[in-house]
Amino acid sequence: QVQLVESGGGLVQPGGSLRLSCAASGRIRSVYAMGWYRQAPGKQRELVATIISSGSTNYADSVKGRFTISRDNAKITVYLQMNSLKPEDTAVYYCNADITAAFTRGEYWGQGTQVTVSS
Repeated sequence: QVQLVESGGGLVQPGGSLRLSCAASGRIRSVYAMGWYRQAPGKQRELVATIISSGSTNYADSVKGRFTISRDNAKITVYLQMNSLKPEDTAVYYCNADITAAFTRGEYWGQGTQVTVSS
């Protein structure tokens, strides 16, 4: 069993910053990719950023230049540094990971953390 535990969400003013963290635990053998998705009220869940085992990253156009994804392989943790936040960044942010646990490869999700950008 794999667990993804997110932290770091909250309320921030426009132009502010937040850092999200997501730690994976369990009988993890390999981590292929980790990333962040978000879902705003009334909208579909969308990709924010991903990082694969090589360190290569991918970002949604809407966050390029403002958000930075990184990972600590030793801690099996992924981070999302969010700068210059806008009201349209308001959403529940979900951590996602492509992991082999025991002998099974699967996709796992965190419980979500709320990010609210408002004055």
